[in-house]
Amino acid sequence: MNTTLNLVDSVDPAVIQRVNEDALIEQALQLLDRRYFQRGELLIQPADAAAYLKLRLAPYRQEVFALLCLDSRNRVLGFDQLFFGSIDGASVYPRQVVIKALEHNAASVIFSHNHPSGCPEPSNADRVLTQRLTEALALVEVRVLDHIIIGEGRPLSLAEFGWI
Repeated sequence: MNTTLNLVDSVDPAVIQRVNEDALIEQALQLLDRRYFQRGELLIQPADAAAYLKLRLAPYRQEVFALLCLDSRNRVLGFDQLFFGSIDGASVYPRQVVIKALEHNAASVIFSHNHPSGCPEPSNADRVLTQRLTEALALVEVRVLDHIIIGEGRPLSLAEFGWI
């Protein structure tokens, strides 16, 4: 006859259940923290945003319009490639841009698109679009910090040229 007491057998099942539930609750809290309270990179300088956006958009051979959403401390909330076009243009819809900014609960945004031709100079259409989007987002109190055009060499910042 084995008289060794099994430790597990002597622990109240309610205590084991409580420990398991506590561990599950802790895992759920960590998941919620990761999902809702972990912010991305802090973008302090325009060059930080430009470098990030160049890495994301330079490889495309067609024009891609993207939205970088930031919180009130300029931490990245999300990056979305919203519109894909051809080699020399993409249709951009202000309504969709506003919806995406609100989905991220953005305090501010940075627009970006690439020029597959390699020339980062903004067209008149780029400047008009930037103004229209800025006006649309102002209605829902989302600030536009910049519109960065990706091409060969250094990305072009419309804000640096005073166009925003």
